[in-house]
Amino acid sequence: MRHARTALFAALALASAGAAHAQQANAAPREPMTPPVLQEDTALQAAIASDARPAADRARDAFRHPYETLTFWGLTPGSTVVEIEPGRGGWWSAILQPYATATGGTYVAVNRPLEGMQVADGSADLIVVARAFHNWHRSNPQRTGPYLEAFFKALKPGGVLAVEQHRAGEGLNPDQTAPTGYVSESHVIRAAQAAGFVLEARSELNANPKDDHDHPYGVWTLPPVRTSAPREGVATDRAEPLTDAERVEYDAIGESDRMTLRFRKPA
Repeated sequence: MRHARTALFAALALASAGAAHAQQANAAPREPMTPPVLQEDTALQAAIASDARPAADRARDAFRHPYETLTFWGLTPGSTVVEIEPGRGGWWSAILQPYATATGGTYVAVNRPLEGMQVADGSADLIVVARAFHNWHRSNPQRTGPYLEAFFKALKPGGVLAVEQHRAGEGLNPDQTAPTGYVSESHVIRAAQAAGFVLEARSELNANPKDDHDHPYGVWTLPPVRTSAPREGVATDRAEPLTDAERVEYDAIGESDRMTLRFRKPA
């Protein structure tokens, strides 16, 4: 009798499991869990691809990855963007200025940060600092802190400080590396954090392992500048053009190894 009851219970359990399986099979399939896809910024793509950009600028896109870098920094349509020390015919400004015009944003070039940021305090969404930290340090190491404090003041709460910078090896003294065009990531991070910024992300988009940071005329030996130290017996301290052989050598390296950092002003 006991064996009969056991067999009956087993049969009932199998029937119940079979019904549950059939019900599950007939149910609507669940949607797979996929991460959200960010919409492509067609206005930014158009600004980068524009024939209005100098051909020499567009030729450097393979090294500087403008679309990936700007989206990493968080550029969005309608943003108020401040570029620090773009110089004449700035590489980034040739993208950022038409992008701002196309999307209803604002682009501001600031060449003298301590004499006026040209935007109201707390109004900027993004401040771009490209290849400037070495210049500040080699001309006057005391400039970096006040500059970053001015950027912090100009940004909205939650705004981004975007940095692209030739990268020296860690542990090296910026007094020695800055004259060659390079400073370490830790040097930049410490300076930004001292001004109140939080390091949110870093990217290897613009890394170049071929760059050993040791060149006759520092980073300016590499493309696009392509210069060398004065030749032996030449009575000048000015850089000289690369020889054909040197050009082949340094063009094979490409542009410099660079850090790409995103800092945020706490909300």
